[in-house]
Amino acid sequence: MPLETIVGLDHVVVVVRDLAAAAEHWHGLGFTVSDRGTHSAHMGTGNHTLMLGDDYLELLGVLTPTERNAPTRALLEQREGIERLAFTTLDAAKGVQALQARGIAGEGPIAFSRPVDLPDGRVSEARFETFLWPREERPGGVRLFACQHFTRETVWLPHLQQHANTANRIIRLEMLSSDPKAAADHMVRLTGAEPHKIADGWRVESGGTRGVFEFVDRTALFARHPGVTFGRLPQEGAMTLVLGVADITAAKAATRAAGGVSHGNRVTVPPANANGVILVLQM
Repeated sequence: MPLETIVGLDHVVVVVRDLAAAAEHWHGLGFTVSDRGTHSAHMGTGNHTLMLGDDYLELLGVLTPTERNAPTRALLEQREGIERLAFTTLDAAKGVQALQARGIAGEGPIAFSRPVDLPDGRVSEARFETFLWPREERPGGVRLFACQHFTRETVWLPHLQQHANTANRIIRLEMLSSDPKAAADHMVRLTGAEPHKIADGWRVESGGTRGVFEFVDRTALFARHPGVTFGRLPQEGAMTLVLGVADITAAKAATRAAGGVSHGNRVTVPPANANGVILVLQM
């Protein structure tokens, strides 16, 4: 059975070495990027968000080394890219209890916040509680956590959901693995979702209508993105972020300068031009 309190994919965390430069670059890809947020001191991180419909992307950088951000710093010594996937939880405390009931050493709930500048000039706050799967449990090479939003009204601000490239939702993540079936089974064990065989790999639902995870090997990943220069890829990891758009012409125009490769109703930005992410915008 699916894990209690989990709704589906909430957001994708893209870790970057230079937060300001990354924000400027993703703005150049046609996204409306939030002002920088600074997390609670024990987190030691800052972020910019790219808000979509029910989900979003998070550009995350380390501001001050802390024990909490040690795994992030370790990855950044090797590469930038998708480090973590967050699920929406309705109750972080019950969620970690449900993990522990399955014999998984979940951690939490962990409370933190960040200030938010509102359009009318007021300063408010975004407040969260999270719970974490164990750090060593990394299906497809990514860490998992779940986030309970107490102040959605200060995160999903309408003006931040309007993008020049017309992006509006996360469709899927493509997870690179040498053994896609084993990686999918690992995700299933941690979340309780059901695996589905697809033509070139395995799919695992995140919940409801939220984005899905597709586990593929290197050959399948290359075949999915003809004409794209990949550069050096890790052995495993969440490599591709596929976003839905309302207007593919606008998406192609927004990504042209970043080397977007067009194929019909989609355009793909190579990882060298998207902080290690294969970024796909499609109708």
